[in-house]
Amino acid sequence: MLAHLSFGVADLDRAMAFYDAALAPLGAVRVWQVPDQAGYGAPGGPDRLALKRRDGAAPPGPGFHLAFAAPDRAAVDAFHAAALAAGGTDNGAPGLRPHYGPHYYAAFVVDPDGHRLEAVFNRPV
Repeated sequence: MLAHLSFGVADLDRAMAFYDAALAPLGAVRVWQVPDQAGYGAPGGPDRLALKRRDGAAPPGPGFHLAFAAPDRAAVDAFHAAALAAGGTDNGAPGLRPHYGPHYYAAFVVDPDGHRLEAVFNRPV
């Protein structure tokens, strides 16, 4: 249904460093870049997340977050660790979330611009 999402960021270089690190364990890479924008997606594919440097950029309000599909639980763990090492803030350590379902394994972080992010694997192991 969605082609892509765009986030406004205050500092594109800082945001790219964060997303390069955080999305790598999920199999996503920077697929394009121009002076004030960058896009992330599967290698060789189109962007699914675009970052645009904007003055006054602010994240969406409460209730909004972006969830990335992870290929396995180890990728969720690696996403969380990489995001924290790249300047993100912990918003929920990796683990099962049985209130979302018996196999829902997720981790939550906040990027340096305040966008709430999740990596999730939701299948039996």
